[in-house]
Amino acid sequence: MKLLADENVDRDLVHMLRAAGHEVSYVAEMEPGIADADVLQLANDLAALLLTEDKDFGELVFRQHRVHTGVVLLRMDGASSSVAAEIISVALDKHAAELAGSFTVLSPGQVRIRKAL
Repeated sequence: MKLLADENVDRDLVHMLRAAGHEVSYVAEMEPGIADADVLQLANDLAALLLTEDKDFGELVFRQHRVHTGVVLLRMDGASSSVAAEIISVALDKHAAELAGSFTVLSPGQVRIRKAL
């Protein structure tokens, strides 16, 4: 599964996900400073699941009904990059089919997946 990490995602986390074998594009390396709507469109263009720490994507998905390939809102509550990378990797392995087209909140010990209409 392709991933697009928003620029607010820690660079070390991006590197760890890549080292774990995930295909991760990173907004900070591609087009830093672009608007959230453009980030969402970039994820669509790449057919990638968007990883972000920005709650504003909930507004785009649920209130504005923007088309998306899937959004994962990371709520890691101070977890180290290595712990966060492990949590994300496990969630991707266990829930890959459910994550596509869904809005997911991922935190230590919890995966909440909500299909966006």
